[in-house]
Amino acid sequence: MTQTEFLNIVLPFKDKVFRLAKRLLVSTEEAEDATQEVLLKLWNNKNKIAEYRNVEAFSMTMTKNYCFDKLKSKQSQNLKIVHSNYEEKSTPLQKQVELNDSVNWVAKIIEELPEQQRMIIQLRDIEDYDFDEIAKMLDMNNTAVRVALSRARKTIREKLTKTHSYGVK
Repeated sequence: MTQTEFLNIVLPFKDKVFRLAKRLLVSTEEAEDATQEVLLKLWNNKNKIAEYRNVEAFSMTMTKNYCFDKLKSKQSQNLKIVHSNYEEKSTPLQKQVELNDSVNWVAKIIEELPEQQRMIIQLRDIEDYDFDEIAKMLDMNNTAVRVALSRARKTIREKLTKTHSYGVK
């Protein structure tokens, strides 16, 4: 496999790998390192890429596993999960502050979810993977993914409603 062929395969999903790593590791630098590590592993095994049914799903699984290993290591004691990739350019300042506040609340709520629910929210609602792909990546059955996603969304909705209606009578 040539370098060009390899790049044609991996470039379309490279940003998804980075976003998943950023979701899990928080630090942009750590996420960049994780992305580079996953792509390097793919490159080193480029002759086996044809054997994979879905290189993108395989890469996302590699990313998830790499990030979990990183989080388990002692050097990552201070890493935690957040989500802050929402930005609106042409909104009035007050509205932008309100939106930022809402996004921050959602990020805090997502941060409090169980690990599996955080992963499913990331893969389904942010990365837009379908249920079958998520089930394969997380080694779960399709129904379990749907149930976990439903519970995660319900928790987010309830906590966000409670947060925003608190103090309003």
